[in-house]
Amino acid sequence: MTQTGSHAHDHGPAHAHEPAHAHEHPRGLKGFFHGLFVPHSHDAADSVDDAMESSAKGIRALKISLAVLAATALLQLAVFLFSGSVALLADTIHNFSDALTAVPLWIAFVFGRRVANRTYTYGFGRAEDLAGLFIVAMIALSAVVAAVESVTRLFNPQPVINLGWVLAAGLIGFAGNELVAVYRIRVGREIGSAALVADGIHARTDGFTSLAVVAGVIGVWLGFPLADPIIGILISVAIFVLLWGTARDIGRRLLDGVDPHLLDRTEAAIAPVAPPSSTVRLRWSGHRLHVEVTAPVEPEWTMAELSGLSRSVEQAVRANVRNVGSVVVVAR
Repeated sequence: MTQTGSHAHDHGPAHAHEPAHAHEHPRGLKGFFHGLFVPHSHDAADSVDDAMESSAKGIRALKISLAVLAATALLQLAVFLFSGSVALLADTIHNFSDALTAVPLWIAFVFGRRVANRTYTYGFGRAEDLAGLFIVAMIALSAVVAAVESVTRLFNPQPVINLGWVLAAGLIGFAGNELVAVYRIRVGREIGSAALVADGIHARTDGFTSLAVVAGVIGVWLGFPLADPIIGILISVAIFVLLWGTARDIGRRLLDGVDPHLLDRTEAAIAPVAPPSSTVRLRWSGHRLHVEVTAPVEPEWTMAELSGLSRSVEQAVRANVRNVGSVVVVAR
């Protein structure tokens, strides 16, 4: 028998359960960088349960971040035209591409609002993951363009002028990307959108590549003119490293992969209310996490007992795990 969880939050038989923290995070220097580039929250109160509201929040975040990144990139482009810094050009190209990645994600949020039909019975949440493929392609293109330009300037050096402006543009690039990163990550965590959080981490990494432009300027000031194209090449390498991580995350989502810690958390949440040996399966669809629990039951259980089990399991999951979509309890 299969019970599909509703949105009711009352228990059947009384059960007590506390929010479970299934893992600990790294500490010290490793913990600092882990929190900087892999930010997340365990607070169930941070979640936004209404799918339409969460999509609206995601779209608003994309609109604002698109405007900020576009302004930042345009300012950097203007400085490049006066300075000729290839490192700044590489960073500007990447910032333009990062701004444009907001467009397909925006479309995906809108498309994901459509209700499920007889063809797409799970709805259209996976549009976010498909938009991620476009983001990967844009990152790859920006890396190739920046690398080609940097190598060309390495073998055919050109003078870099107005170094003070280049320095200022690099700092502006860092500030603009970090503002966007903080905003995207905060909203992404709130609505449970891995794609939006990843785009925020992408922006944060871009901010640090902007600081590499500053390092190139300092190198030129110190009498090493090849520092500019070398820094441009290093930025291209950083983009390729970012590309690998992004492609891995998108591929994992398309294959229904989840963070094992999230599975641990769900199992710990249902342990006080579900029969022993119950198994859990999770899958993301956009920014909704769908949960399926297979629970062994006794043949003599009544319909009321099975219904109570379903309600108790759903209550436990929703109280301890964020951004849950459907909760299905399968009795076997």
